[in-house]
Order: sequence, then C-alpha cells, then structure tokens
Amino acid sequence: MKRSLLLIVSLAILAACGNQPKKIVLQGLAQGSYYAVTYFDEQNRNFQKEIDSIFHAVDMSVNLWVDSSVISKVNRNEEDTLDPIFIDNFNIAQEAARLSDGYFDPTISPIVAAWGFSYKHGDTITPQLIDSLKQLVDYRKVRIEDGKVVKENPAMQLDFNAIAQGYTSDLIAAFLDSRGIQNYLVDTGGEIMAKGSKPNGNPWIVGIEKPAENWDSEQVVQTRVALRDKGLVTSGSTRKYVERDGKRYSHCIDPRTGYPVEHQVLSATVLAENSVWADALASICMVMGMEKSLPLIESMDGVEAYYIYVNENGELETFATEGLKALIIN
Repeated sequence: MKRSLLLIVSLAILAACGNQPKKIVLQGLAQGSYYAVTYFDEQNRNFQKEIDSIFHAVDMSVNLWVDSSVISKVNRNEEDTLDPIFIDNFNIAQEAARLSDGYFDPTISPIVAAWGFSYKHGDTITPQLIDSLKQLVDYRKVRIEDGKVVKENPAMQLDFNAIAQGYTSDLIAAFLDSRGIQNYLVDTGGEIMAKGSKPNGNPWIVGIEKPAENWDSEQVVQTRVALRDKGLVTSGSTRKYVERDGKRYSHCIDPRTGYPVEHQVLSATVLAENSVWADALASICMVMGMEKSLPLIESMDGVEAYYIYVNENGELETFATEGLKALIIN
C-alpha cells in the first residue's frame, strides 16, 4: 500500500513538472536595432519563424530603408495598395499629431533627411533650406482617401520611424496572445510591451538607461521599474545625434521650426497601455520638453512618465509622475 501511494505521489510530481512553463528567449537584429522576445510556454513552442515574418511584414510596409516598401512608394508618388500595417501607422501618427498640436508630425521626413537622420545623407543646413522644407511639413495636408494617400503637395513625404518599433512590439504581443501565451516581454530596440509576470508571480523588471555621453558609450541603468500589462518606451537625445561644425544636434526635431530641440531634457520614458502609444508619447515629450509635455501626460488615463534632465547647475535630475514613481524598484 505504501509503495502504491509513493508511486501515485511520484507520478503526480512528474505530471506537475511536465506542466511547468518553459522559458523561451528569441533574439537577434531587426529594424536597424536588436530585439529580444521572452515568454513562458507549457508547450515549449518556438515562434522564431512567425516573429521573423512579422518583422518582414513591417519592413515591407513602413521601413524607409526598404526601397520597395509601401511607404517608400508612397513617398515617390507611385501607385500602390495600402496594407493594414501602413494604414494603422498612418492613423496612429495622425492622432499623435492632433493630440500634440503638431509637435509630432509624420510629414517631417524631408527635414529629418536633410539633417542626416534618415536613409539619405544630410544636406548643408541653411535657414533658406529649412524654410523651404517646412512648407512640406503639415500633417493636416495629407490623408487617406479611397485606399490611397492624398497629398496637397506631391513633394510631401511620410516618416513613421517614431512609432514603427513600438507598433512592431505590439504586433508581436498580439501574435503571442493569439497563441495563448499569457506571460511575455517583447523588446524591439527598447520599445517594450509586457504582459503577465514571471512564473513565480514577480513582475517583469525593466531598466531605464542613464543618458550616455556618446552614441557608443556603455549602457548604465539609471533606475528599474516593475512592469505588468503595459508598454514602456524611452526616447533620448544622447545616443542619436549628428555633429556639424563641432556641435551636436539631437535627432529630436521640432516639426514647427525644422531644427533639433535644445532644451534640458535628455530622455523621457513613457508608460502606456501599449508600446506604440508609449513610443509616440515619448517622442512628443522629447520635442515638447518637460514643462509643456507633463500637463499632457497627466491629462491622459493610464499614462505615466519619467524624465531625466539637466538642472541649472549642469547636474542630472529626474522627475517621475506618481504612477510611475510607484513602480520604481530601489
């Protein structure tokens, strides 16, 4: 009897062990950066092929570096059918532009390219050049009509780079949801979407980087936050810049002026319901600065922010909204 009982207990333990979720980590390079997808699955499934397909679909739709992508063809005014990925990015970008009163503008592409932050080499910047390119920047002068992009000026061009990686993280998250994965962390070049927790119930822990001195400086974590069922994205000015005549210019360009911003905010991290909106809002915060963007952030349900900035004495300081402050891990 004791032997039979021991056998039953042993089988029960083995069955329980067999149902333990397996940790799967898929990582590599995509969209000009890295990606890392971590999830727990009782069936130990590897979704590398499907995730590669998602990256390919996004590239073929909204990647400016892909000559045959939908956005490249739209920018060249070539006839092409708009796919759902392009339409989603267009609509989100337009909504972000309206929300920010033009501090975010998807028609900024010609100015971004002129400064050298795009697939083209930069131009010689002059006030005359910027003034001429600003005539091509106005989100209100482009729309989708009957399945086509309609521009008031054919020379206008679109750029979704400020949201495309966040959108990709959300697409991968939606795929994992469709396969019944309940606990995952998707990181596409720093654009993060988290769901659930680790098997022990602990939340995902994500680091916010300390502003770097140069683009190739070693990464140092400024602080860590606990993340569940949210998107988290940091936009910063210390790794993405160009140097002209001995001066650094941030990749954060104000669409209204045509020039890179020159305020004291070095990075802005935004927590939102998904990664694409965290991505858009982090970009908006970097262009607007903390004084102007904080009221916008605080007016939105489910949105929090963490700023790193330089004070009057040249020292680093941080500011976190109450909701994000509660997530910081000491």
